[in-house]
Amino acid sequence: MSKNNFEVLRAGINTTYQDHGRNHLYHVGIPFSGAMDNRNYLIANDLVGNKKNTPVIEFAYQGPLLKFNGGKIYLAITGDVNFNIIKKNLKIEKGNCYQTYHFEDGDQIDILSTNKSVYGYLAVSGGFNVELFWNSSSTNTKSRIGGNNGQKLNKGDIVQNLKKQKVHQLKKLNYFNSRIEQIRIIKGTNYSYFSEAGKKIFLEKIFSVSKLTDRMGMRLEGPKIENIFDTNIRSEGLIKGVIQVPPDGKPIIMLSDHGTIGGYPKIGSVISADYDKLVQLPAGSKIKFKEVSLFEAENLYKIYSMETQNILNQIR
Repeated sequence: MSKNNFEVLRAGINTTYQDHGRNHLYHVGIPFSGAMDNRNYLIANDLVGNKKNTPVIEFAYQGPLLKFNGGKIYLAITGDVNFNIIKKNLKIEKGNCYQTYHFEDGDQIDILSTNKSVYGYLAVSGGFNVELFWNSSSTNTKSRIGGNNGQKLNKGDIVQNLKKQKVHQLKKLNYFNSRIEQIRIIKGTNYSYFSEAGKKIFLEKIFSVSKLTDRMGMRLEGPKIENIFDTNIRSEGLIKGVIQVPPDGKPIIMLSDHGTIGGYPKIGSVISADYDKLVQLPAGSKIKFKEVSLFEAENLYKIYSMETQNILNQIR
């Protein structure tokens, strides 16, 4: 076991351990969780030679300030992130995302902020020594399960490196996070509950991401979507990306730590191919929905998956 560790000098905002998530637990009220932006999560682990389901540190808006203690390791940051490397001689180096860095005892990484986005990822060679809860280390702070006893990282915490793992060469990936103009959706199971005018508003008007957004859900601001059937229904199962419309007519998109049942009608569901980009939209961002068929959504996910694999192949 490696004695390498990071001391948390500043925790940042919503800094947690995340991996690929936990399966087959919706029936007991436990959502999938896992990294919000799956593509950036996978890239981070590949850059430091880790297996694809290795835990990483996910942060929102402002990341942590970490001091490394131990032997030689490698780390990488993915996302659209502003950060500095502070060497043990106090020399400051401007960091670049999608690049592997060599760290030695006393070096620090200062993750200052994300740039017009929300989430970033820190991976280290060998991964972090994080306990599993139902076969996943993903932290769900609402349910208090996962890594770090289900809590965010705090100042003074010690983050243990799991084991040494050789990275044969420093790696760099020329990858840029694209912006999105439209979020594609398929019709929800309660689509018929809404008036024709309400459906038209949903698909043609612009909504904005509110500040009432976290890993559980994204609340939108904009014109009211009229329900002509029932604004409260018997609670039904929910999935990641489903769009509920409460009585106030303002949509809420369920995200990775969402509740597993809900009683608001579901007008649509964000397709899996657009989910990574959706979660990176900060408060104030504009969203316009576009309907696609289930067949189109399946093909778009295949394209997304192939694109992700092609990106990972550039690293290997």
